[in-house]
Amino acid sequence: MATVFTKPVRRQIFVKRVLDEIEQIGVDSVWIVSIVSVFMGAVLTLQVAINFTAPYIPQYLIGLSARDTMILEFSSTIICLILACKVGSNIASEIGTMRITEQIDALEIMGVNSANYLILPKIIAALLTFPLLTILSIFLGILGGYIVSYLTGVVAIYDYVDGLHYVFIPFYVTYTLIKMCVFSFIITSVSSFHGYYTYGGALEVGKSSTRAVVYSIILVLLFNLILTQLLLT
Repeated sequence: MATVFTKPVRRQIFVKRVLDEIEQIGVDSVWIVSIVSVFMGAVLTLQVAINFTAPYIPQYLIGLSARDTMILEFSSTIICLILACKVGSNIASEIGTMRITEQIDALEIMGVNSANYLILPKIIAALLTFPLLTILSIFLGILGGYIVSYLTGVVAIYDYVDGLHYVFIPFYVTYTLIKMCVFSFIITSVSSFHGYYTYGGALEVGKSSTRAVVYSIILVLLFNLILTQLLLT
């Protein structure tokens, strides 16, 4: 980390690297985040509606449950677990391949800080794009619940919308964005570490990618517990 967080030698090259990583890490992940969020929002609404069948349970609680579940947990933690598999494995494989093909050694011979050049743009790109993906996931998850309510009639539309507005706590959004920033740093740094210290052949690249995903998921779950304890209790 000490070698990663140093001042870039050439600002123009660094900015271009960050923009490239934003496209690769953030933009290319929009489709998977969108699909998963819409369907999970729809399934969550269906499951809550099916179980909230008692006449004394207000129907607006279905929309409330879908909203808070998407904001508090799904659009941050679960989405990050998915991104750990997609983005983390890609980062570890990319850097690991550069290591075993001696591209990183070539950068160091030319006097380039390889850790700063390769890893810092990925961390910054993730810190910029992951919170935006969270906002997108929240919106699409709630939209998925709205669509399934309209198509199936499991809950009246006005009850669902009423639940979305009921006792909204703005800090929940701040909480999930804080978590997403921490998780984005964990995923990119852990994956970069395992890729950067890959030695051997092509088989070791696959092993490094697997380790990066596993350790990223474990740390995301651990810090999810820690941040929830610190921020919500």
